[in-house]
Amino acid sequence: METGEEFGPWLARQLKLAGKTQAELAEGLGLTRAAVSAWITGRSTPRPTVMVDIAEALGTDVGTVHTRTTDTQAGLPVTWYHRPGYQDGGRDGGNAAAFAFDADVQVLARETCQNSLDERLLENGRPVRVRYTIHELTGETLEAFRAAVLWDELQPHYTSVSESAAEQKVGRVVDAGVRDMFEKSRLILLRIDDYNASGLTGDDYDDGKFAAVVRRQLESLKSGRGAGGSYGLGKATLWATSALGMVLINSTLSVPHEGRTERRVIGRLELPWRSVDGNSYAGPAWLGRPDPDTPGAEVVRSWWADEETVDRLHLTRDNDEPGTSFLIVGAHDVASLEQGKSDQTDDDEDGSGDGTRDIRAMHRRLVEALGRDFWAAMTGGGSRLPLLETSVCTKRNGEVVIEEEKVDPTDTQPSRTRALRAFYDGATVDRLTEAGQVALRTVPLRLPLSGGRRGTLGAHPGVLLVTDAEDKDGASNQVHSLRGNRMTIKRSGVNGLPLGVNSFQAVLLVGHAAGESAPFAEEAEEFLRAAEPPEHDRWGQTEELTVRWSHSAHHRISRLTTEVNAAVKDLVVRPKSAGSQESAKLRKKLTVPRKGAAPKRASGSALPELDGLDAEIGAGREWRITAEVKLPRADELPAMTPVVLLDVRSGSRPKLDWAELVAVEGCEVEDGVLRFTPGARRAVFQGSTDVTSHPVRTELTRLVLELRAGTGSEA
Repeated sequence: METGEEFGPWLARQLKLAGKTQAELAEGLGLTRAAVSAWITGRSTPRPTVMVDIAEALGTDVGTVHTRTTDTQAGLPVTWYHRPGYQDGGRDGGNAAAFAFDADVQVLARETCQNSLDERLLENGRPVRVRYTIHELTGETLEAFRAAVLWDELQPHYTSVSESAAEQKVGRVVDAGVRDMFEKSRLILLRIDDYNASGLTGDDYDDGKFAAVVRRQLESLKSGRGAGGSYGLGKATLWATSALGMVLINSTLSVPHEGRTERRVIGRLELPWRSVDGNSYAGPAWLGRPDPDTPGAEVVRSWWADEETVDRLHLTRDNDEPGTSFLIVGAHDVASLEQGKSDQTDDDEDGSGDGTRDIRAMHRRLVEALGRDFWAAMTGGGSRLPLLETSVCTKRNGEVVIEEEKVDPTDTQPSRTRALRAFYDGATVDRLTEAGQVALRTVPLRLPLSGGRRGTLGAHPGVLLVTDAEDKDGASNQVHSLRGNRMTIKRSGVNGLPLGVNSFQAVLLVGHAAGESAPFAEEAEEFLRAAEPPEHDRWGQTEELTVRWSHSAHHRISRLTTEVNAAVKDLVVRPKSAGSQESAKLRKKLTVPRKGAAPKRASGSALPELDGLDAEIGAGREWRITAEVKLPRADELPAMTPVVLLDVRSGSRPKLDWAELVAVEGCEVEDGVLRFTPGARRAVFQGSTDVTSHPVRTELTRLVLELRAGTGSEA
């Protein structure tokens, strides 16, 4: 049962909302102003018979006055407040933060689930529960929802945006979303509920979680030490996934605000600049109760809604457990088309799906993303409990289309789950000798000193787990790397493996994931968090890493990768036997000699040569390249600079930037330059391109990799 607010603060706010003074209320009740003042200051409370008169004066029922779990409906009604246009004539074509992510439900799942993990309540030790509900509205159900969000107030703003849609990217998306809703008479709602989380605590305007999410951009106020987010960008995925730019919010607070915790409701709209009835508007708008403390009571704030209101807004929560519900209005999944994963079902015949709004495809892609990115957070063992539980449900007009599906990490990632549980249970081995075993090795992350100082703070022992692969794992011979919140940050292959090696899966635990008592766990967590881009999908050079540590600090991560690859090979590659050596001799005899081979050059002029190349497009649309270099016999080999170019039909080839360059075998990487190990006959390195340097979509390009002698400008 919800505890109501203290009578004094509640009454004071109701008078403001109703536009009444204490003297006017006293006169209406036939009492002195001093009596009303005593109620508001908490020196006394009214008698039950007076409560009836107060309810009549405020235009509400006596139950609302007694329980004080919601505001009265008297006075200023809930409405939309649109931020006025800038006085200097400036215009925004949309929220720039939303452009950091694609309209992709899998990206949405990654960012929102990470945020929920960061806000998990730690005191009770229970996991945070996150549920995704896809709900398609049609017919009368759609009409009732449009009435609940006051669509008639919004219509002129959407019309203005549609009229100028050709000039703005956001405008084109919004125009398509509105047309889809009216022409096909359907709307997709995607709701994310979390439970056992902190909720949007704090004041509407002052520093706090509520203001950070609802009022501000690029602000991150996370609760946990091992928080995944750090840029304040993740929340933008909510609005990026809405074709209408609309998100409604209902939060149950872990810490009372204004004496209450349940049904704190607000909505936010993200539109580009527009002109309506001769007035210009900057972009964002909020749905809420007008704040009488603001000039003209125009600015709206959150309000404590009643159960009927949250039901009409499709925001009813299961119980009073702290957490937040985000409702994305007009959800679409454009990335599903780009990846060729849109499911065509019989439901398309009745207009329920067009690829981007196919509710069955959305359901499948959400389950897939949650199992891929958060399998470790959903895994427990030994004394460690899971941090997370997730599920996905799909409905149409309140009727279940796909039953709620709980994501099971043992089903989506069986090998990695087995490896992590073995670590938690203390059941690992030194070497793999039988199927199903999990081998453990420690690999050092040598942490640099901050502030550009030379030297090493200390070595953090990361935990590497290796086990046999299973078919359900997906691509084999992969390393999943994660830190404190146990979300998969980096997925990478292990190159240079010989033929015939048994398929395996590996997990790298660093920071708090390696254990709270691991040496330098806190420092490793901070260092690696700073090495992540906004997508939190790799570790490498970032501006924060350069500013706080040094421009070469990312080399420590490259060395960690080299250590990991070497440890994996030591565990999975079988030692050569006399028989295998004989087989190698036979293979050499069967090798077809090259005709017209050029004579060997003198050692002084010998240069390393590219001998093998493998490339694929990564999840972030970057090129991921693995290259093998043949090294000549020479006393000293020159440094070489790998340069990646776009293959074009004519003109000079555009050069792409490296986001990450990592040595795997037989070399080291220093400031983008390869320096080869003396005596080595081959070298392997890996690299990922910087997507921001791509002039066109990655899928439309072909690559050329060159190995140039020299360093920096010499290359």
